Amino acid sequence: MSLDIPRGMFGLLGPNGAGKSTLMRTIATLQEPDSGSITLDGLDVLANKEQARKRLGYLPQDFGVYPKVSAEAMLDHFAVLKGVTARGERRELVQALLQQVNLWNVRKRKLGTFSGGMRQRFGIAQALIGQPSLVIVDEPTAGQVRLAGEPREAIRSLEGRIWRKRVEKEELDRLVHEHAVLSSRLVAGKPVVHVLADSDPGDGFAAVPASLEDVYFGELRQVALASAPAKAA
Repeated sequence: MSLDIPRGMFGLLGPNGAGKSTLMRTIATLQEPDSGSITLDGLDVLANKEQARKRLGYLPQDFGVYPKVSAEAMLDHFAVLKGVTARGERRELVQALLQQVNLWNVRKRKLGTFSGGMRQRFGIAQALIGQPSLVIVDEPTAGQVRLAGEPREAIRSLEGRIWRKRVEKEELDRLVHEHAVLSSRLVAGKPVVHVLADSDPGDGFAAVPASLEDVYFGELRQVALASAPAKAA
C-alpha cells in the first residue's frame, strides 16, 4: 500500500485480516515491514524508531493494565517511560490527562476495578502523553454506541451550555466537585476547564461555543456517572 495521510483524522476500513492492525503496528514501530518506507513529517520512522516513538501515541485494540495499580500511579509510570522525568511536570500532566478523560474522580481506584469503557479512556489518556503529533488508535469504535446523528445537531444540543475558565491548579479539585467539568487542559502552565451548565455558573466562567469535543466529553461524563457506585442515602 502507498498513501499520504494529511493532518486531521484518517480512518482505515476493511474486513478482518485485511492488514489494518499490521499497518498500524508497523507505523508505531512495533513490527518490522518486509519492505518499503515510512516517513512522519520528514522523519524516517524505520531508521529512527526512538525519535518516532516520542512523537506518537498508540492505543492498541486490546489494552492491558496492571489490575492492582491505581489509574494515577499507572499513568505516572507511563509518563516516565515517555520521557517526562521532572516530578512536578509529570504530576501536572497526569492530573490534566485524568481530568480530560473524566477519570479524575476515580484516579485512586485500582485499574482492575474499571469497566471496559473506563479502561479504554485510560488508554486514551496514556496515548496523549507528550502531546504526540500522531495518535494511532486500533478499533476505536469497538464498544457501545453512545450517540449517533449529524455533528451539527449534536453540537446544537449544547449551545449556550458550555462555559470556560482559566484557573489555578489548586482550584481543580473544588471545581470538579462544584461543577460538571467536561474537560481540562494546560495552556501556558494553567488549566483551562470547560463545564456544562444550563445557566451561567458564575465564578468567573465565560460562555463559549460548543464543539464536538464538548459533545464527546459530555457523553463520557454520562458514562462515568452511570458506572459510579451509588452513594448511601
